[in-house]
Amino acid sequence: GSFYISLQGLFNQRSKGVFKKERGKGKNMKKGQGTRGKEQGKIKIRDLKYDINGLIPAIVQDYKTGEVLMLAYMNKDSFRRTMKIKKTCFWSRSRQKYWIKGETSGNFQVVKAVYYDCDMDTLLIKVKQLGNGVACHTGNRSCFYRKIKTV
Repeated sequence: GSFYISLQGLFNQRSKGVFKKERGKGKNMKKGQGTRGKEQGKIKIRDLKYDINGLIPAIVQDYKTGEVLMLAYMNKDSFRRTMKIKKTCFWSRSRQKYWIKGETSGNFQVVKAVYYDCDMDTLLIKVKQLGNGVACHTGNRSCFYRKIKTV
């Protein structure tokens, strides 16, 4: 059977969107078409677009500050686990096993909201970072702590 998830129901809140001005219309949208409607709410996990290895990238973002904390990959099972336990669960490409962020460090990530992009091939997971506030295995708050200086 199909597995449906209601993002609004799961988190018991009305989706406010990723960006403050999300409610507007896109260039190719007709009058009355916005971000509301069947694009929000219930989706089938299988309808998301996974790569050839069955993985989908998941961007993890601090739900209060908007800071990007990390990028990891999920498969259908790790996504289901994430939605069930409300903590981020990923698939390790190098170790070929599931892992819950914080299971060894104590720096768990409590899921506050989940979004998918317009192509349905990337997830954005807004979290409350627990523990000492560190998301990166290097001890930095964010995995994106290095800047390319030649831009």
